[in-house]
Amino acid sequence: MNNDIFSGKWNQLKGEMKKQWGNLTDDEIDRLDGEKDVVIGKIQEKYGKSKEQAESEFNNWYNELDPSVKNRLNRK
Repeated sequence: MNNDIFSGKWNQLKGEMKKQWGNLTDDEIDRLDGEKDVVIGKIQEKYGKSKEQAESEFNNWYNELDPSVKNRLNRK
């Protein structure tokens, strides 16, 4: 998912992110502001992962989102 698409879907993705990365607070998620690289950096920081690990984890999470969530995102 590229940054423009990710940014446009941000409000729909925030709740799903909270489910996946429960150590991220609501305020932290809000401050990420839909920037994919910033999200990956925050996952890296909060969970002590390398950039590559955090990026891989993020991409796997997005690719495995429930199809109904993806359908809602694609309709917006």
